[in-house]
Amino acid sequence: MQLQDNFKNNFSLKGFASILIGFYFFLLAYAYKYLLDGFLIDNHPLGVISPQILEILCIVLAVIFIVFSSLAIFFRAKRKAKKEDYLLWNKQSKSALKKYFLTIIIGFGILLILKNYGYINLLTPIFLCCYATLLFLLKSKNNNKLYVLIGLAILLALYCFMIPSYWYSSFTIMAIAHAAFGLVEKN
Repeated sequence: MQLQDNFKNNFSLKGFASILIGFYFFLLAYAYKYLLDGFLIDNHPLGVISPQILEILCIVLAVIFIVFSSLAIFFRAKRKAKKEDYLLWNKQSKSALKKYFLTIIIGFGILLILKNYGYINLLTPIFLCCYATLLFLLKSKNNNKLYVLIGLAILLALYCFMIPSYWYSSFTIMAIAHAAFGLVEKN
């Protein structure tokens, strides 16, 4: 049986995939908070690690977040394509995937450059702006509700730019927003 092409981007942030990404956001925020607090608090087991190891752990956590979030989106699209008998990899999906990975590579490059030059306070706002760009790339023409998450990411990036210590709250708010979006957009 020949699978049909649906002529649209098959990757989207609806339903359980968005809930999972919200959960991953929450775990990422908690892990960062635990690492940083443990590093700064006296008599904590993490207080003995070097700043370089802490930086590597933070980068590894960000990569794990991107990998798990990408897998959640991929498996949702694969499951839906199999259920509705259409091709997962069409022209639009391949184009979106290229833009997605290009944005991730550019975003991580920018974050690493900022980190190396000591602009630590700009990491969260730039991360949230790059994340808003990723959300924009996953937006389909008939789903304008994703603009709420995009706008929220940009608004939180502005807050983090003005108040750098707001990063934990920003990640938590993004986690809640993703979970709520997944519950509202089930299809």
